[in-house]
Parts: sequence; structure tokens; C-alpha cells
Amino acid sequence: MAWIYLVIAGLLEIVWAFAMKQSDGFTRLGPSLVTIIAMLASFALLALSMKTLPLGTAYAVWTGIGAVGAFLVGIWVLGEGASAGRIAAALLILAGLALMKLSSQT
Repeated sequence: MAWIYLVIAGLLEIVWAFAMKQSDGFTRLGPSLVTIIAMLASFALLALSMKTLPLGTAYAVWTGIGAVGAFLVGIWVLGEGASAGRIAAALLILAGLALMKLSSQT
């Protein structure tokens, strides 16, 4: 169950990162509220996952999901650049996440 909480927490990190971008420096109410609510939910689920998972594993996976997810949203939704170097970096993060999951004892 801890891994499910962690994945959902990571997905919510993507949501709050995108909503924060859309909030225009917290000057738009709707995206600002989405940011705060998604942050709180993400932190709560991360905390729940840490009851079972080691700190290093949980935090690395949480930030990795958020980083790669925000990168993809930036490309697909916001039209940001997708250079070979940026894609390679995202793939390395994904490889690290897979290795972290495979080497976890829980």
C-alpha cells in the first residue's frame, strides 16, 4: 500500500507544479487553490508511505515522479523544448526510479 500512496503523492506533485505555473505567481485564485490542496495531499500521502518505506527511497521516488512528470507536462501542455539532452536526463531519472524500486526491500 505504501507504494500506491507514494505513486499518487508523486502524481499530485505534478498537479501542484503545473497549477503553480498556471497561478501566475499566486495571483490567480483557482490555480492557487489547486496548488495548495494538491501540495497538502501530496505531502500527506508521502508521509503515509514513509511509515513503511525508507526515507531515501520514498523521497527520491516522490521527487523523481514529480520531476519527470512536470518535464512531460511542460513539453506536451506548455510547448517547452524537448532536446536530446533533456530527454536523456529524464530517462536517467526514470532508470534511477526503477532501480530504487527494484532494490527496495518493502
